[in-house]
Amino acid sequence: MTHVSIDSTLPTDLAFSKPIAIVGAGLLGRLLAWQLLEAGHKVTLFDRDRFTTSSSQPRAAAFTAAAMISPLSEVVVSERSIYDAGMTSLLLWPRWIESLNDTTKNPIAYHATGSLVVAHPADINELQQFKRDLGFHLGEDDHSQWLDHQAIEQCEPQLNHFQQGLLLPDEAFLDNHHLLDALLDRIQSLGGECIENCAIDVSGPNNTSPFQVDNFSVIIDCRGTGARTHTTDSQSIRGVRGEVMWVETDEISLTHAVRLCHPRYKLYVVPKPNHQFIIGATEIESEDTSPISLQSTLELSSALYTIHPAFAEARVIKTDVNLRPAYRDNLPRVERKGNMISANGLYRHGYLLAPVIVQQVLKEIAEFANTKAA
Repeated sequence: MTHVSIDSTLPTDLAFSKPIAIVGAGLLGRLLAWQLLEAGHKVTLFDRDRFTTSSSQPRAAAFTAAAMISPLSEVVVSERSIYDAGMTSLLLWPRWIESLNDTTKNPIAYHATGSLVVAHPADINELQQFKRDLGFHLGEDDHSQWLDHQAIEQCEPQLNHFQQGLLLPDEAFLDNHHLLDALLDRIQSLGGECIENCAIDVSGPNNTSPFQVDNFSVIIDCRGTGARTHTTDSQSIRGVRGEVMWVETDEISLTHAVRLCHPRYKLYVVPKPNHQFIIGATEIESEDTSPISLQSTLELSSALYTIHPAFAEARVIKTDVNLRPAYRDNLPRVERKGNMISANGLYRHGYLLAPVIVQQVLKEIAEFANTKAA
């Protein structure tokens, strides 16, 4: 994956006579529409579903995600390029959130407090291995910090029953539902045309659809798993099932995203507004979108209880299932053929990588415009 400078933005003087079409209104689609509109370009945003956060409607994976920006946590199970891009995203997200908050009545919550990784005494070897893996992948760039019992108590007072942990300071999380709503509001206020309930195959005919290839100067495909085909080669997108649970309790207060090292599953707990928490861990090679399994529910609940017994009285608000879009190598791709640009394959790294992928797409648009003008 190509690293992009945080100053790589789209010029405002590009002369496009027709609007830019964005197909797919998930996280990438909304961020791109917003950035393009802010630069003064006309944009039409399409989605096969409704522009809604309602759990009763099919939605992009961005609505189900915990919205962690966690380059250190993810490099342990991925590649160094994921970390490098994630660190760039950590620079971009605060700027973008601040810009959006200047235009919205209710500020979007962004917490750059870091992540806390803990393990129970029987699993302390898992935590030590996590630290060794960080050192292997990052070398001198490993800024994680060992915490003893006293330091954990200062960091998260209600988790003082853990004797050892790791603080990952260069990590953050945000309120993704509020972000997605705020992006849609801003897109519409800037004059972006939003067309929902409109399934589109960018490579095929759409004669009965408001989407017509010839009506747009640039077409950006951000459909995620909507871009799946029936082929199984390395160029095709697959869906990777993920399951999460939302609980609510005012007995627990956390200021960090918390990860629990365990031999079988890697649980994360992320605080959300209104005394709510999102809990996840599952990653299943399946494109099944049926409700969460009993096994996953039991494992998530049991692991959550071991983080703090007070979670036993938490109320389960909802469970959710979605498919992460991924290529065979689990790395994202931005590809351009003429005026058609595809951005896909963010896998489990949606919020971690989205700003960098947006920058890459903007760069491709600028290069296309320069080629066309030459």
